[in-house]
Amino acid sequence: MRSITLKGNIVHISGELPSIGSKAPDFKLVKSDLGEMALSELKGKKVLLNISPSLDTGICATALRVFNEKAAGIPNTIILAITKDLPFAMGRFCTAEGIENVISLSAFRDQEFGRLYGIEIIDGPFAGLLARSIVVVDENGKVVYTELVPEIAQEPDYEKALAAI
Repeated sequence: MRSITLKGNIVHISGELPSIGSKAPDFKLVKSDLGEMALSELKGKKVLLNISPSLDTGICATALRVFNEKAAGIPNTIILAITKDLPFAMGRFCTAEGIENVISLSAFRDQEFGRLYGIEIIDGPFAGLLARSIVVVDENGKVVYTELVPEIAQEPDYEKALAAI
């Protein structure tokens, strides 16, 4: 069992991020219009998974804004913001913030996503949510970069994630 921290307090997560070079586990998550999107639908594109506990936290919102801004000019790339927030809340947030270059996806129906990616928080106040992490998948569905942010209240390394694309 792996651990990270939340404001210095240890919390445990369900496992490990997929390894570099492995096939990214497929998933089907819910878009803000309640339609579904599977990772397999994006084959042929580079995909950055920006996974976080909730858009209702400052760091999660900041990360989404940063990736929205920096994703605008990257060819053949899709940025996904994945949380367990309800699709309605994600849609409201993205509309209010002018988020146009990121697709928000909710894992509220897919209870396997967090376990497949090894990032389900299993104890502490955020139990059941997803640990802040980044996974970059190439055009062939292979994992080329991962980052499990060690402290939930810390931002991911944007430059390394974007360089992996």
